[in-house]
Amino acid sequence: MTINSVNLLDEGRALSLISSDGRTTRFHAIWLRDNALDAHTRAVGSGQRLVTLLDYPEDIRIESASTNGQSLAVRFLPEGKEVSFPAAWLAEHCYDREESRPKGWTGEAISRWGSDLAPTIPSVDFTNAKNDRRALGRWLHSVRRYGFALMTGVKPESGALLEVAALFGYVRETNYGRWFEVRSEVNPINLAYTGLGLQAHSDNPYRDPVPTLQLLACLENSAEGGDSMVVDGFKALETLQQENLGHFDLLAGYPARFEYAGSDGIRLRAKRPMIELGPDGELLGLRFNNRSAAPFTDIPFDEMTDYYAAYRHLAEIIERPESEVTFKMAPGELFIVDNTRVLHARKAFSGAGSRWLQGCYADKDGLLSTLAAIEEGLPEAAE
Repeated sequence: MTINSVNLLDEGRALSLISSDGRTTRFHAIWLRDNALDAHTRAVGSGQRLVTLLDYPEDIRIESASTNGQSLAVRFLPEGKEVSFPAAWLAEHCYDREESRPKGWTGEAISRWGSDLAPTIPSVDFTNAKNDRRALGRWLHSVRRYGFALMTGVKPESGALLEVAALFGYVRETNYGRWFEVRSEVNPINLAYTGLGLQAHSDNPYRDPVPTLQLLACLENSAEGGDSMVVDGFKALETLQQENLGHFDLLAGYPARFEYAGSDGIRLRAKRPMIELGPDGELLGLRFNNRSAAPFTDIPFDEMTDYYAAYRHLAEIIERPESEVTFKMAPGELFIVDNTRVLHARKAFSGAGSRWLQGCYADKDGLLSTLAAIEEGLPEAAE
Protein backbone atom coordinates (compact mmCIF):
# COMPACT_ATOMS: atom_id res chain seq x y z
CA MET A 1 0.00 0.00 0.00
CA THR A 2 1.13 3.53 -0.79
CA ILE A 3 -0.32 6.32 1.36
CA ASN A 4 -1.40 9.39 -0.61
CA SER A 5 -2.68 11.53 2.26
CA VAL A 6 -3.49 11.56 5.96
CA ASN A 7 -6.13 13.53 7.90
CA LEU A 8 -6.81 13.92 11.61
CA LEU A 9 -10.29 13.09 12.95
CA ASP A 10 -12.17 13.87 16.17
CA GLU A 11 -9.64 16.40 17.46
CA GLY A 12 -6.78 13.97 16.92
CA ARG A 13 -8.34 10.93 18.55
CA ALA A 14 -8.17 9.15 15.20
CA LEU A 15 -6.82 9.63 11.69
CA SER A 16 -7.72 8.51 8.20
CA LEU A 17 -5.42 7.39 5.42
CA ILE A 18 -6.17 7.56 1.72
CA SER A 19 -4.15 5.01 -0.23
CA SER A 20 -3.12 5.05 -3.87
CA ASP A 21 -6.07 2.83 -4.81
CA GLY A 22 -8.49 5.42 -3.36
CA ARG A 23 -9.39 3.35 -0.29
CA THR A 24 -9.82 5.13 3.05
CA THR A 25 -8.85 3.44 6.31
CA ARG A 26 -9.08 4.83 9.84
CA PHE A 27 -6.98 4.20 12.95
CA HIS A 28 -7.57 5.35 16.52
CA ALA A 29 -4.85 7.25 18.37
CA ILE A 30 -4.90 4.81 21.30
CA TRP A 31 -4.54 1.85 18.91
CA LEU A 32 -1.57 3.44 17.16
CA ARG A 33 0.09 4.29 20.47
CA ASP A 34 -0.49 0.80 21.86
CA ASN A 35 1.01 -0.74 18.72
CA ALA A 36 4.00 1.58 18.37
CA LEU A 37 6.97 -0.27 16.89
CA ASP A 38 9.79 1.72 18.51
CA ALA A 39 12.40 0.14 20.80
CA HIS A 40 11.04 1.97 23.86
CA THR A 41 7.63 0.37 23.41
CA ARG A 42 8.56 -3.09 22.15
CA ALA A 43 11.54 -5.35 22.82
CA VAL A 44 13.83 -5.79 19.84
CA GLY A 45 13.66 -9.39 18.69
CA SER A 46 10.66 -10.74 20.57
CA GLY A 47 8.41 -7.75 19.84
CA GLN A 48 6.86 -7.96 23.31
CA ARG A 49 5.58 -4.76 24.87
CA LEU A 50 7.78 -3.04 27.42
CA VAL A 51 4.97 -0.85 28.72
CA THR A 52 1.39 -1.43 29.85
CA LEU A 53 -1.80 0.25 28.73
CA LEU A 54 -1.86 2.24 31.98
CA ASP A 55 1.49 3.82 31.07
CA TYR A 56 -0.26 5.80 28.31
CA PRO A 57 -2.34 8.92 29.00
CA GLU A 58 -6.04 8.12 29.11
CA ASP A 59 -7.00 10.84 26.61
CA ILE A 60 -4.20 10.27 24.14
CA ARG A 61 -4.43 12.25 20.91
CA ILE A 62 -2.48 12.82 17.71
CA GLU A 63 -0.87 16.25 17.43
CA SER A 64 0.35 15.77 13.86
CA ALA A 65 0.69 13.08 11.21
CA SER A 66 2.50 13.01 7.89
CA THR A 67 3.44 10.53 5.17
CA ASN A 68 6.09 10.04 2.53
CA GLY A 69 3.97 7.41 0.80
CA GLN A 70 5.77 4.40 2.26
CA SER A 71 5.36 5.20 5.95
CA LEU A 72 3.26 7.19 8.40
CA ALA A 73 4.85 9.48 11.03
CA VAL A 74 2.75 10.33 14.09
CA ARG A 75 3.33 12.65 17.07
CA PHE A 76 1.20 11.99 20.17
CA LEU A 77 -0.13 14.37 22.83
CA PRO A 78 0.40 14.91 25.68
CA GLU A 79 3.56 12.74 25.59
CA GLY A 80 5.18 14.42 22.62
CA LYS A 81 6.21 10.93 21.48
CA GLU A 82 6.96 10.43 17.78
CA VAL A 83 6.66 7.04 16.08
CA SER A 84 6.64 5.73 12.53
CA PHE A 85 4.64 2.92 10.89
CA PRO A 86 5.43 1.26 7.54
CA ALA A 87 2.51 1.55 5.12
CA ALA A 88 2.63 -2.20 4.44
CA TRP A 89 2.36 -2.93 8.19
CA LEU A 90 -0.70 -0.70 8.50
CA ALA A 91 -2.33 -2.41 5.52
CA GLU A 92 -1.68 -5.83 7.05
CA HIS A 93 -3.17 -4.83 10.42
CA CYS A 94 -6.07 -2.69 9.22
CA TYR A 95 -9.24 -3.18 11.29
CA ASP A 96 -11.44 -0.53 9.61
CA ARG A 97 -13.45 -2.84 7.39
CA GLU A 98 -17.00 -3.98 7.06
CA GLU A 99 -17.39 -7.72 6.81
CA SER A 100 -20.48 -9.86 6.60
CA ARG A 101 -19.21 -13.32 7.43
CA PRO A 102 -21.58 -16.28 7.72
CA LYS A 103 -21.66 -18.28 10.90
CA GLY A 104 -19.13 -21.08 10.63
CA TRP A 105 -16.69 -19.25 8.36
CA THR A 106 -13.04 -20.26 8.10
CA GLY A 107 -10.05 -18.31 6.83
CA GLU A 108 -8.31 -18.58 3.48
CA ALA A 109 -5.64 -20.87 4.95
CA ILE A 110 -8.19 -23.69 5.29
CA SER A 111 -9.55 -25.82 2.44
CA ARG A 112 -12.41 -28.19 3.16
CA TRP A 113 -12.54 -31.57 1.44
CA GLY A 114 -14.32 -34.85 1.03
CA SER A 115 -13.50 -38.03 -0.84
CA ASP A 116 -12.11 -35.83 -3.64
CA LEU A 117 -8.88 -35.48 -1.64
CA ALA A 118 -8.08 -39.21 -1.97
CA PRO A 119 -6.05 -38.99 -5.23
CA THR A 120 -3.92 -36.12 -3.93
CA ILE A 121 -3.35 -36.86 -0.24
CA PRO A 122 -0.44 -34.62 0.84
CA SER A 123 2.61 -36.66 1.80
CA VAL A 124 6.33 -36.29 2.52
CA ASP A 125 9.23 -38.64 3.19
CA PHE A 126 10.59 -38.40 6.73
CA THR A 127 14.22 -38.02 5.66
CA ASN A 128 13.33 -35.22 3.23
CA ALA A 129 11.33 -33.41 5.90
CA LYS A 130 14.18 -33.77 8.37
CA ASN A 131 16.90 -32.52 6.01
CA ASP A 132 15.02 -29.97 3.89
CA ARG A 133 13.15 -27.17 5.67
CA ARG A 134 11.24 -26.36 2.49
CA ALA A 135 9.94 -29.94 2.28
CA LEU A 136 8.97 -29.79 5.95
CA GLY A 137 7.29 -26.44 5.36
CA ARG A 138 5.19 -27.84 2.51
CA TRP A 139 4.09 -30.73 4.73
CA LEU A 140 3.18 -28.46 7.64
CA HIS A 141 1.36 -26.15 5.21
CA SER A 142 -0.75 -29.15 4.13
CA VAL A 143 -1.60 -29.94 7.74
CA ARG A 144 -2.73 -26.34 8.24
CA ARG A 145 -4.75 -26.32 5.02
CA TYR A 146 -6.31 -29.80 5.11
CA GLY A 147 -5.92 -30.76 8.75
CA PHE A 148 -4.36 -34.01 7.59
CA ALA A 149 -1.23 -35.36 5.89
CA LEU A 150 0.77 -38.56 5.45
CA MET A 151 4.43 -39.30 6.01
CA THR A 152 6.47 -42.20 4.65
CA GLY A 153 9.91 -43.52 5.55
CA VAL A 154 9.37 -43.47 9.32
CA LYS A 155 11.30 -46.21 11.13
CA PRO A 156 8.84 -49.01 11.99
CA GLU A 157 10.21 -49.05 15.52
CA SER A 158 8.59 -48.39 18.85
CA GLY A 159 8.73 -44.70 19.73
CA ALA A 160 9.96 -43.55 16.30
CA LEU A 161 6.92 -41.29 15.89
CA LEU A 162 8.41 -39.00 18.55
CA GLU A 163 11.08 -38.02 16.01
CA VAL A 164 8.32 -36.79 13.72
CA ALA A 165 6.73 -34.67 16.46
CA ALA A 166 10.16 -33.20 17.21
CA LEU A 167 10.36 -31.83 13.64
CA PHE A 168 7.83 -29.13 14.53
CA GLY A 169 7.10 -29.15 18.25
CA TYR A 170 6.75 -31.21 21.38
CA VAL A 171 4.85 -34.28 22.47
CA ARG A 172 1.93 -33.64 24.77
CA GLU A 173 2.12 -36.29 27.46
CA THR A 174 -1.16 -37.54 28.93
CA ASN A 175 -2.27 -40.26 31.31
CA TYR A 176 -1.67 -42.63 28.38
CA GLY A 177 2.04 -41.71 28.43
CA ARG A 178 4.26 -40.00 25.84
CA TRP A 179 2.84 -42.41 23.29
CA PHE A 180 0.22 -45.13 23.35
CA GLU A 181 -0.37 -48.46 21.65
CA VAL A 182 -3.13 -49.19 19.15
CA ARG A 183 -2.54 -52.90 18.83
CA SER A 184 -5.25 -55.16 17.49
CA GLU A 185 -5.13 -58.80 16.51
CA VAL A 186 -7.53 -61.05 14.67
CA ASN A 187 -9.01 -63.81 16.85
CA PRO A 188 -7.57 -62.11 19.93
CA ILE A 189 -7.02 -63.69 23.32
CA ASN A 190 -8.14 -60.41 24.87
CA LEU A 191 -11.06 -58.20 23.84
CA ALA A 192 -8.70 -55.21 24.07
CA TYR A 193 -7.19 -56.48 20.82
CA THR A 194 -10.46 -56.47 18.91
CA GLY A 195 -10.69 -56.10 15.16
CA LEU A 196 -13.98 -54.25 15.25
CA GLY A 197 -14.27 -51.05 13.24
CA LEU A 198 -14.33 -47.66 14.92
CA GLN A 199 -16.64 -44.80 14.00
CA ALA A 200 -14.97 -41.58 12.82
CA HIS A 201 -14.25 -39.52 15.90
CA SER A 202 -12.03 -36.89 17.48
CA ASP A 203 -9.78 -38.02 20.30
CA ASN A 204 -10.00 -37.11 23.98
CA PRO A 205 -13.00 -34.74 23.87
CA TYR A 206 -13.10 -35.12 27.65
CA ARG A 207 -9.97 -32.97 28.04
CA ASP A 208 -9.66 -29.20 28.42
CA PRO A 209 -7.83 -28.25 26.38
CA VAL A 210 -8.26 -31.09 23.93
CA PRO A 211 -5.05 -32.36 22.25
CA THR A 212 -4.94 -30.42 18.99
CA LEU A 213 -2.78 -32.83 16.97
CA GLN A 214 -2.63 -36.59 16.83
CA LEU A 215 0.04 -38.69 15.10
CA LEU A 216 -0.46 -42.38 14.29
CA ALA A 217 2.45 -44.48 13.01
CA CYS A 218 2.19 -47.99 11.59
CA LEU A 219 4.66 -50.62 12.83
CA GLU A 220 2.84 -53.68 11.57
CA ASN A 221 -0.22 -54.29 9.43
CA SER A 222 -0.58 -57.81 8.09
CA ALA A 223 -4.33 -58.09 8.68
CA GLU A 224 -6.92 -58.14 5.94
CA GLY A 225 -8.97 -54.95 6.09
CA GLY A 226 -8.44 -52.48 8.89
CA ASP A 227 -8.05 -49.55 6.53
CA SER A 228 -7.63 -46.12 8.10
CA MET A 229 -10.19 -43.43 7.35
CA VAL A 230 -10.31 -39.67 7.85
CA VAL A 231 -13.21 -37.23 7.53
CA ASP A 232 -13.01 -33.44 7.33
CA GLY A 233 -15.29 -32.38 10.17
CA PHE A 234 -15.40 -28.81 8.85
CA LYS A 235 -16.73 -30.06 5.51
CA ALA A 236 -19.30 -32.19 7.34
CA LEU A 237 -20.43 -29.14 9.29
CA GLU A 238 -20.70 -27.13 6.07
CA THR A 239 -23.03 -29.83 4.74
CA LEU A 240 -25.01 -29.79 7.97
CA GLN A 241 -25.50 -26.02 7.64
CA GLN A 242 -26.68 -26.38 4.07
CA GLU A 243 -29.13 -29.16 4.86
CA ASN A 244 -30.47 -27.87 8.19
CA LEU A 245 -29.16 -24.63 9.71
CA GLY A 246 -31.22 -25.23 12.83
CA HIS A 247 -29.34 -28.45 13.50
CA PHE A 248 -26.03 -26.61 13.20
CA ASP A 249 -27.23 -23.94 15.61
CA LEU A 250 -28.36 -26.51 18.18
CA LEU A 251 -24.99 -28.31 18.25
CA ALA A 252 -23.19 -24.97 18.46
CA GLY A 253 -25.57 -23.40 20.95
CA TYR A 254 -25.59 -25.93 23.77
CA PRO A 255 -22.70 -27.67 25.57
CA ALA A 256 -22.28 -31.40 25.34
CA ARG A 257 -20.53 -33.36 28.07
CA PHE A 258 -17.72 -35.89 27.69
CA GLU A 259 -15.98 -38.06 30.24
CA TYR A 260 -13.37 -40.78 30.67
CA ALA A 261 -13.14 -42.97 33.76
CA GLY A 262 -11.45 -46.06 32.34
CA SER A 263 -8.46 -46.17 34.69
CA ASP A 264 -8.02 -46.06 38.45
CA GLY A 265 -7.43 -42.52 39.66
CA ILE A 266 -8.49 -40.96 36.32
CA ARG A 267 -11.70 -38.94 36.00
CA LEU A 268 -11.54 -36.65 32.98
CA ARG A 269 -14.55 -34.47 32.20
CA ALA A 270 -15.26 -31.62 29.79
CA LYS A 271 -18.29 -29.47 29.05
CA ARG A 272 -18.05 -27.97 25.57
CA PRO A 273 -20.32 -27.63 22.54
CA MET A 274 -19.76 -30.17 19.79
CA ILE A 275 -19.37 -27.25 17.39
CA GLU A 276 -17.14 -24.49 18.75
CA LEU A 277 -17.47 -21.01 17.26
CA GLY A 278 -15.56 -17.83 17.98
CA PRO A 279 -17.38 -14.61 18.98
CA ASP A 280 -17.30 -13.52 15.33
CA GLY A 281 -18.77 -16.80 14.10
CA GLU A 282 -15.48 -18.38 13.02
CA LEU A 283 -15.53 -22.17 13.08
CA LEU A 284 -12.88 -23.18 15.62
CA GLY A 285 -13.40 -26.85 16.28
CA LEU A 286 -15.52 -29.97 16.42
CA ARG A 287 -15.73 -32.51 19.26
CA PHE A 288 -17.39 -35.70 18.08
CA ASN A 289 -16.96 -38.98 19.95
CA ASN A 290 -20.01 -41.05 20.78
CA ARG A 291 -18.00 -43.49 22.92
CA SER A 292 -16.89 -40.71 25.25
CA ALA A 293 -20.15 -38.77 25.39
CA ALA A 294 -21.59 -38.37 28.88
CA PRO A 295 -25.29 -37.77 29.54
CA PHE A 296 -26.30 -34.40 28.11
CA THR A 297 -27.73 -32.32 30.94
CA ASP A 298 -27.45 -28.77 29.59
CA ILE A 299 -30.03 -28.89 26.82
CA PRO A 300 -33.54 -27.69 27.77
CA PHE A 301 -36.27 -30.35 27.87
CA ASP A 302 -38.11 -28.75 24.97
CA GLU A 303 -34.96 -28.85 22.80
CA MET A 304 -33.65 -32.33 23.63
CA THR A 305 -35.50 -34.21 20.89
CA ASP A 306 -34.34 -31.74 18.25
CA TYR A 307 -30.81 -31.80 19.67
CA TYR A 308 -30.62 -35.56 19.22
CA ALA A 309 -32.01 -35.19 15.71
CA ALA A 310 -29.18 -32.74 14.97
CA TYR A 311 -26.62 -35.07 16.55
CA ARG A 312 -27.89 -37.97 14.45
CA HIS A 313 -27.92 -35.82 11.31
CA LEU A 314 -24.25 -34.91 11.78
CA ALA A 315 -23.34 -38.55 12.46
CA GLU A 316 -25.07 -39.59 9.25
CA ILE A 317 -23.20 -36.96 7.21
CA ILE A 318 -19.88 -38.09 8.70
CA GLU A 319 -20.56 -41.68 7.60
CA ARG A 320 -21.45 -40.83 4.01
CA PRO A 321 -18.99 -42.34 1.49
CA GLU A 322 -18.44 -38.92 -0.07
CA SER A 323 -17.16 -37.62 3.27
CA GLU A 324 -14.34 -40.09 3.77
CA VAL A 325 -10.82 -40.67 2.55
CA THR A 326 -9.66 -44.25 3.11
CA PHE A 327 -6.15 -45.66 2.86
CA LYS A 328 -4.24 -48.76 3.94
CA MET A 329 -1.29 -48.04 6.19
CA ALA A 330 1.97 -49.95 5.74
CA PRO A 331 4.84 -50.26 8.19
CA GLY A 332 6.90 -47.05 8.13
CA GLU A 333 3.92 -44.82 7.31
CA LEU A 334 2.38 -42.21 9.59
CA PHE A 335 -0.50 -39.81 9.41
CA ILE A 336 -1.20 -36.65 11.35
CA VAL A 337 -4.59 -35.05 11.97
CA ASP A 338 -5.75 -31.75 13.38
CA ASN A 339 -7.78 -33.25 16.22
CA THR A 340 -9.97 -30.14 16.49
CA ARG A 341 -11.13 -30.64 12.91
CA VAL A 342 -10.42 -33.98 11.23
CA LEU A 343 -12.07 -37.16 12.49
CA HIS A 344 -10.32 -40.51 12.12
CA ALA A 345 -11.58 -44.06 12.07
CA ARG A 346 -10.67 -47.65 11.33
CA LYS A 347 -12.50 -50.15 9.20
CA ALA A 348 -13.12 -53.61 10.64
CA PHE A 349 -10.75 -56.39 9.71
CA SER A 350 -10.75 -60.19 9.73
CA GLY A 351 -8.58 -63.09 8.68
CA ALA A 352 -5.05 -63.86 9.69
CA GLY A 353 -2.52 -61.27 10.77
CA SER A 354 -2.21 -58.36 13.18
CA ARG A 355 -2.31 -54.58 13.19
CA TRP A 356 0.00 -52.47 15.39
CA LEU A 357 0.02 -48.69 15.44
CA GLN A 358 1.47 -46.23 17.92
CA GLY A 359 0.02 -42.81 18.56
CA CYS A 360 0.99 -39.62 20.33
CA TYR A 361 -0.41 -36.14 20.81
CA ALA A 362 1.15 -32.77 20.09
CA ASP A 363 -0.03 -29.17 20.03
CA LYS A 364 -0.93 -27.18 16.94
CA ASP A 365 0.67 -23.98 18.20
CA GLY A 366 4.10 -25.59 17.86
CA LEU A 367 3.35 -26.70 14.31
CA LEU A 368 2.04 -23.27 13.30
CA SER A 369 5.04 -21.58 14.93
CA THR A 370 7.50 -23.74 13.00
CA LEU A 371 5.57 -23.19 9.78
CA ALA A 372 5.52 -19.41 10.29
CA ALA A 373 9.27 -19.40 10.96
CA ILE A 374 9.89 -21.34 7.74
CA GLU A 375 7.57 -19.11 5.71
CA GLU A 376 9.17 -15.95 7.08
CA GLY A 377 12.68 -17.29 6.52
CA LEU A 378 13.79 -16.79 10.10
CA PRO A 379 17.38 -17.96 10.76
CA GLU A 380 16.41 -20.25 13.60
CA ALA A 381 14.08 -22.12 11.26
CA ALA A 382 17.10 -23.29 9.25
CA GLU A 383 18.95 -24.81 12.20
